[in-house]
Amino acid sequence: MAGGGEAPLLEGKPRVYFDGCPGCANDRRKAENLGIPYGQFFHIWIIILVSCASYMLGRALTSTAWGMIADRIGRKPVIILSIISTLLFNTLFGLSVNYWMAIATRFLLGSLNGLLGPIRAYAVEVCRTEHQAIGLTLVSTSWAIGLIIGPAIGGYLAQPVEKYPKLFPANSIFGRFPYFLPCLCVSFFCLVILISCIWLPETLHKHKLHKTEDQGIEDFAEQQNSSTTNKSLLKNWPLMSSIILFCVTSFDDMAYTEIFSLWAESDKKYGGLGFSSEDVGQVLAVTGASILLYQTFVYPRIVKVLGPVNASRIAAILSMVLLFTYPPMTHLSKPWLSVVVNIASMLKNNLVVTVVTCSFILQNNSVPQEQRATANGLATTLMSFFKAFAPAGAGIV
Repeated sequence: MAGGGEAPLLEGKPRVYFDGCPGCANDRRKAENLGIPYGQFFHIWIIILVSCASYMLGRALTSTAWGMIADRIGRKPVIILSIISTLLFNTLFGLSVNYWMAIATRFLLGSLNGLLGPIRAYAVEVCRTEHQAIGLTLVSTSWAIGLIIGPAIGGYLAQPVEKYPKLFPANSIFGRFPYFLPCLCVSFFCLVILISCIWLPETLHKHKLHKTEDQGIEDFAEQQNSSTTNKSLLKNWPLMSSIILFCVTSFDDMAYTEIFSLWAESDKKYGGLGFSSEDVGQVLAVTGASILLYQTFVYPRIVKVLGPVNASRIAAILSMVLLFTYPPMTHLSKPWLSVVVNIASMLKNNLVVTVVTCSFILQNNSVPQEQRATANGLATTLMSFFKAFAPAGAGIV
């Protein structure tokens, strides 16, 4: 066939590849390499790590639009533009001379960082079906680690003139802009990742199918769209139901995070645990480490056995049951109280991670490739609004 070539049979039908199409080149790589694509997964992990400082309102307003752009021009250009915007506006944030400049740069940082939707689509498309759970797990774990590393960089490197007077004189740029150093370090990291993206392969198919082509191409089109239809996203119930699951779980997680610290530090006579801030920090640190281990080694095996639907159902039910065990904890005494709270916190957060990552898999498998980034962008937009209202809602309750 002119302009294309046949590959091994897939479910009894020949897979057709088109010359010059990056999506076909990616599919050929997946067909020829049965293993996990560690190189591409590392890029996904490190890109999310760099970008996890950008934010809610700006992201909520533009995530769907960035997803639509990624579905039109490709995932790689949007990823690169997002990293460039992070590099630029993160640096400007560190050079802010007043409060409003800081607010404006953070808003632009969130608005022009359209990464989350396309990167979830990319994580699914760059690997074979059996490795999708690992790819989407990396998105979640990298984000979580970034939320730990980011504040740590700020804590150690902010106001360097006061902390390290021998290295940073008071009359230097770091004396005038005390928060420039941590921002500069993150921006340098972004620059390194931006350069590495030269080797990032595109996954979006850029060829067109015509009715005049032979049956092999028709079979290929059928394979591409066998389980999905190119209809309005809002009318796609499998997609919208998974987005609703994602948003409700995100709201619950944000509300839980808001309430947990308050409850743990409240005095026991008010129904709290009487923990110190150090005790709460220790619980959160242990929980964060458990999420990393669970997502990396346990979750992919659970999904492989149960599937994303059953795994999310079981996790949601167990999460609700677990919450009923929290009030009686106030009657425990140390050291059993600390042990029980740590175990409960690890279970709660890992159950939430299970539901969220399963919803990612369901979202990406409920739409064809040409709608995938838009669907992920829509999910990110709605999730951002839910998370924005969760702290106020939880505080009122």
